[in-house]
Amino acid sequence: MPVGTQGTVKGLTQRQLVEDLDARILLGNTYHLYLRPGHETVRKLGGLHRFMNWDRAILTDSGGFQAFSLSSLTKVNDQGVVFHSHLNGDRHLFTPASTVDVQRALGSDIMMVLDECLAYPSGHGAAEKSMERTLRWARESFTHLEKVPGGRGGLFPIVQGSMYGDLRRECARRLVELEADGYAIGGLSVGEPRELSMQMVEASVPELPRDKPRYVMGVGTPEELPEYVARGTDMMDCVMPSRNARNGCLFTSRGKLIIKHARYKEDSGPVDPECGCVTCRQYSRAYLRHLFQAGEMLYCTLATIHNLRRYLDIMRQIRQAILLGSYPSYLVAARSLPVEMV
Repeated sequence: MPVGTQGTVKGLTQRQLVEDLDARILLGNTYHLYLRPGHETVRKLGGLHRFMNWDRAILTDSGGFQAFSLSSLTKVNDQGVVFHSHLNGDRHLFTPASTVDVQRALGSDIMMVLDECLAYPSGHGAAEKSMERTLRWARESFTHLEKVPGGRGGLFPIVQGSMYGDLRRECARRLVELEADGYAIGGLSVGEPRELSMQMVEASVPELPRDKPRYVMGVGTPEELPEYVARGTDMMDCVMPSRNARNGCLFTSRGKLIIKHARYKEDSGPVDPECGCVTCRQYSRAYLRHLFQAGEMLYCTLATIHNLRRYLDIMRQIRQAILLGSYPSYLVAARSLPVEMV
């Protein structure tokens, strides 16, 4: 899922997302949209779909990860997350119920429960206490949703437990009791080694229903996507393709390309000869390098289109390989692809 934190994928129009990339679902950020322009404003204007002119699916997170990433402005207790706005310092409280209400006001197709995300490393005792809090908040979120008009559909609980496989397995088993429409695995990409991330997914997935979507939050690099799917997950999101694009890092079938390098100054070739995106069809590496060096806004647009196309193409290839029954051989081939350009 491309990440549209504040109701936009940075640098792209919704038309580009549909016509150039065929993105089927975007992720919006509850924390940021709650603070600006405000969920009630979005509700009055017809919901996030109408507000941003997006007629495809939207998933919103709960704001729990922002409590982790903005820890200097937040305090977590059993009631919820107390935080001060990074915009003006105002004090706010997110509870399991209030985050459901905010996401319903936004009109999300898939909502996430409020969870607690721990930093890495954390002790087993702290992780267990955090896991119990996450489980309690998940139950409170579902109880609240059942009381409001529209039923309980579209709400995913989140498996936590830091980097402890026993806690991950226990959390997943207990969340299944909620009979949710899908399940997420959170608390990854918080500074842990990639091998540990994979291990936590391996611990969690077998406990989750095979006939429900399983969503790994906040991952990963292009070479990691097939590995997460191989471990039984279906959905992923990450700011990496768009953020790295803006910073001059382009993902290709031949590895990462750092566009500022002098070797591309007179390179008339496309970013990736095997890519069919509009950037690769119409513009050269030399032109993109010029735009990047000159600080031109067009660079961010063209680079973001390419990186998102690379990610979405990988997921399309994965789906096709699964349908054809050739995923094991696809995975072997994917593991042989270079990470860095030579």
